[in-house]
Amino acid sequence: MAHRGCSLALVFIIMWLLIKAKIDECRRGDVTVKPSRVILLGSTVNISCTLKPRQGCLNDSRHNKLILYKFDRRINFHHGHSLNSQVTGLPLGTTLFVCKLACINSDEIQICGAEILVGVVPEQPQNLSCIQKGEQGTVACTWDRGRDTHLYTQYTLQLSGPKNLTWQKQCKDHYCDYLDFGINLTPESPESNFTAKVTAVNSLGSSSSFPSTFTFLDIVRPLPPWDIRINFQKASVSRCTLYWRDEGLVLLNRLRYRPSNSRLWNMVNVTKAKGRHDLLYLKPFTEYEFQISSKLHLCKGSWSDWSESLRAQTPEEEPTGMLDVWYMKRHIDYSRQQISLFWKNLSISEARGKILHYEVTLQELTGGKAVTQNITGHTSWSTVIPRTGSWTVAVSAANSKGSSLPTRINITNLCGAGLLAPRQVSANSEGKDGIRVIWQPPRKAPSAVQEYVVEWRELHPKGDTRVPLNWLRSPPSNVSALISENVKPYICYEIHVYALSGYQGGCSSTLGNSKHEAPRSGPHINAITEEKGSVLISWNSIPVQEQMGCLLHYRIYWKERDSNSQPQFCEIPYRVSQNSHPINSLQPRVTYVLWMTALTAAGESSQGNEREICLQGKANWMAFVAPSICIAIIIVGIFSTHYFQQKVFVLLEALRPQWCSREIPDPANSTCTKKYPIVEEKTQLPLDRLLTDWPTPEDPEPLVISEVLHQVTPVFRRPHCSNWLQRGKGIQGHQASEKDMMPSASSPPPSRAFPAERRQLVDLYKVLESRGPDSKPENPASPWTVLPAGDLPTHDGYLPSNIDDLPAHEVPLSDSLEELEPQHISLSVFPSSSLHPLTFSCGDKLTLDQLKMGCDSLML
Repeated sequence: MAHRGCSLALVFIIMWLLIKAKIDECRRGDVTVKPSRVILLGSTVNISCTLKPRQGCLNDSRHNKLILYKFDRRINFHHGHSLNSQVTGLPLGTTLFVCKLACINSDEIQICGAEILVGVVPEQPQNLSCIQKGEQGTVACTWDRGRDTHLYTQYTLQLSGPKNLTWQKQCKDHYCDYLDFGINLTPESPESNFTAKVTAVNSLGSSSSFPSTFTFLDIVRPLPPWDIRINFQKASVSRCTLYWRDEGLVLLNRLRYRPSNSRLWNMVNVTKAKGRHDLLYLKPFTEYEFQISSKLHLCKGSWSDWSESLRAQTPEEEPTGMLDVWYMKRHIDYSRQQISLFWKNLSISEARGKILHYEVTLQELTGGKAVTQNITGHTSWSTVIPRTGSWTVAVSAANSKGSSLPTRINITNLCGAGLLAPRQVSANSEGKDGIRVIWQPPRKAPSAVQEYVVEWRELHPKGDTRVPLNWLRSPPSNVSALISENVKPYICYEIHVYALSGYQGGCSSTLGNSKHEAPRSGPHINAITEEKGSVLISWNSIPVQEQMGCLLHYRIYWKERDSNSQPQFCEIPYRVSQNSHPINSLQPRVTYVLWMTALTAAGESSQGNEREICLQGKANWMAFVAPSICIAIIIVGIFSTHYFQQKVFVLLEALRPQWCSREIPDPANSTCTKKYPIVEEKTQLPLDRLLTDWPTPEDPEPLVISEVLHQVTPVFRRPHCSNWLQRGKGIQGHQASEKDMMPSASSPPPSRAFPAERRQLVDLYKVLESRGPDSKPENPASPWTVLPAGDLPTHDGYLPSNIDDLPAHEVPLSDSLEELEPQHISLSVFPSSSLHPLTFSCGDKLTLDQLKMGCDSLML
């Protein structure tokens, strides 16, 4: 009791505070609205603001300034105790007006305010309908209110029935459009009429709906069927029965069903089904969705809501489709080959069940017996067979009810017939993730093509056979195909187009991608090798995920280190297996910086890693071989001329040192002397030719050798020992004459004194002087006697005796004596030694057996 008293006191205090706040709110004046604070849309209102006595400004009432605000916007003002303002065009809803007082040197003071409600008269409610859900439900009605009145509106629903029964229900909600009477109509008098009406009322007016008349059968809606189930007799899809439960008064049912992956329903209407129905033409091994609805009368009333969905899968049946089989061959060695078979899964409608395994049969046509039978759960199979013979393969799919018809293919060389190869194969991106492949029929056999097969797989640098293989078939009338399945963007695909005709086939290939960009990175150079003046660049392939499409080219750039010039580059067409390339244009002993990039149709990648190289070998050998060959040819040509050979020989003779002379053999040990001793003994020189007698062989007279002041060049000829036998008589019968005498060194000889073959003279470097036993070197007993040029020593160092019988066909080296005068110049870098008086250790006489004669000096 005490608690209740406290609650009442609290309510009283709150009410007093609210009243006082309202009184205090307008204690300085009042605001009045005419004709009303609730007006119809488009109406005009007059608003007045009046100050209460002694509530104005303190100094003078003339300083009172009343201001009228619409929300926060000033719309009117007036000096005095009151303010009147007429307002039009107010919007729907509530508008707030506030009156304020403004005094000099003070803030504005709120006097009072007013809210004006603008609305419309309620529209007539439409589409009034009533329903009772189920036989045990209650009557509820709905209607359309029309447009919003923006004012408080009250709705009243009234139902009248037989025997003047009336039910009424009110709704004070601002948005009311539904009311439930809470009463149940029974089927005792299903033909009895009931009338319903709804009325809307607000401050501006009221409106009522048209009456709605109905019977029990019209408004009662059955409950949805429940406990739905399905039964497949003998696990066969051909005999399927659907069961459910319904209310007792239900007369009509409708069923709808569809595959779970479809949006279209199949409808079936049944009458007096009594909770069961047989369904036909269902697909095997397919999940279906079932729903049922009910109705009390064929013409009256409404359908119930759809029941909850039943999902069930139909039983399996034997597969009806055939597998799409394709294959690939790979040679292992000269006698074996690997066959890889691929096939696509059957569709759900073709498989008609869960595929348990695949049966593969490999058979040789010539043998006629099955070689290999295999069962696999995968969609691919590989085996190794001989490269000889003709082979065929059959593949079928099996489920729990049976197997499909086998697909047979003949193993042939898919690219063996060049005449069947499609022409001008190209691939371009199309759509979001598609590749359009276009080709031209074979030029010579287009009518022989039975079908085209377009095959594609991801391009793998190492040719991995585990990469999934995809294909599609196209009729021979088509020359293009759209690849839209199993295609990823920014991946390069290797595409083959096969033209098949019986046991033959031709193929062409290309590369393609659905989307492409510039590669994200360049190739990585892993090695640089110098080989025979060139550089071999080796690199690692760009990862597939960074290629961003099909690569078209590689570029190798190089430039000199610390150089600001533009780099040079060579462009290499892209090949899958290529990872090295030679460069021949680098100069030796120059340090270069090299890097690589890759290009797609979208652009060039960033550069890869940089590597430095400096060739240590010789320069390009071709740059030296060609000039060397030219110089060698010129030298050989010069040395092949006879005149030049003579000049070079004289030069070398002049440059040769004196101690490098060739030794002259001892005449006493010569073969001719030993062979013909009698001739030598009988040989005597005329006394009139020599001032002294020629000594006998047994006691030879010593010869005095003196250095000749002037030299002439002898012709060096090899002695003819075979003529010495005939020389014996010639020497004994020799008579002195001008023809046989040589001129002295002090006077030039006449030109007729020498035959043609002796015009080319040799160096007369010694003169033999004959004198008596008493003669001395300082006082020669006889004048100088000079031997003819033919009697001088030869290359072998001998003094031949057949001087006059030398052949006349010997050709002189030169025709003029004057041309050989430069030979007197000595160019030797070694000191020249002339013949000086020699100190002999052998006594007063010098015999030939003690003398060895060379070309330029005397040797003992």
